[in-house]
Amino acid sequence: MRAELLLTSFLLAAGVSAGLTCWIVKANWQWALDLPNERSLHANPVPRIGGLGLIVAIIAAGAAAQWMGYRWLWLDTALAGGLCAASLIDDKRSLPVSLRLLTHAGAAALCVGIAWMTGSGGNVYLPPWLWVPLAFLTLVAMSNFYNFMDGANGMAAGMAVIGFGTFALASSATQPALAALAMALAGAALGFLVFNWQGRIFLGDCGSVPVGFLAASLGLSGWLSGAWTLWFPALVFAPFITDATVTLLKRLLRGERVWQAHREHYYQRVVRMGVSHARLAQGEYSLMALCAAAALGLPEFGARGQALVFATMVLLLFIPMLLIDARWRRYVRQHPA
Repeated sequence: MRAELLLTSFLLAAGVSAGLTCWIVKANWQWALDLPNERSLHANPVPRIGGLGLIVAIIAAGAAAQWMGYRWLWLDTALAGGLCAASLIDDKRSLPVSLRLLTHAGAAALCVGIAWMTGSGGNVYLPPWLWVPLAFLTLVAMSNFYNFMDGANGMAAGMAVIGFGTFALASSATQPALAALAMALAGAALGFLVFNWQGRIFLGDCGSVPVGFLAASLGLSGWLSGAWTLWFPALVFAPFITDATVTLLKRLLRGERVWQAHREHYYQRVVRMGVSHARLAQGEYSLMALCAAAALGLPEFGARGQALVFATMVLLLFIPMLLIDARWRRYVRQHPA
């Protein structure tokens, strides 16, 4: 019966997402277009509200699961829907940074607060005074990290397919509700990817923010319920986390305004140096698949072994980053502004 739930969630979400994304692309609303500027990697106006179809798709999958008699993670879904609605306003009117962060923090506080009050952290070894603030900060960070990394055709959506598909595989035996939502997210991301691969539409804030939030909230749910250790979700999405974190720290050290949009992420520099969006996406998929495979193998190790695997994989991720840094320095010398 769990296989039926997972398959239904995946196929329904993929179909709804693809249908709604196709409709949004054809509608071509002027207010929803992302106009290229000096920070963009695209040259033509592109619809940027693709996340709307993705969120509607997982709500539809949840309704189907409920009708079939299965439990669904409605809190996570509702909070993602709220973030989608708030971010849709931001996509249209460009809200102040402080208001956007307040929205992200509110959703994170509700998610973590309810988990703490319901005793969901009974399976973890960390005291609430430590894991509660750490979980809150992670939820806010991932909501923004996914937004930072949604700038190249096919990259964020394809990595969502891999990441949430990995979550579903790891939790299907013990947490079917979590696995169903993760599988719905993978399906919805795949339906969107069909149109995003050639840059016909972007997730926008209304998609990237809730997807990043769900990556963190499902990772937290699985950890609190004992489906996996803390290393697992961090390793699955490590390619996203390392690029965003290192870029953020480098900008902080340079005294830049980190809340302003830019083109300094590693994936952005790769495209700026002439690599196609398709080749970039394929490279990122390879890194994501490698991290996902390592994460699925974590149960074979003890606590120290898992920490060592995680550290090893993160160090491996630094190799392409160092190579990009070296090539970027040569590129800047050859192409002075």
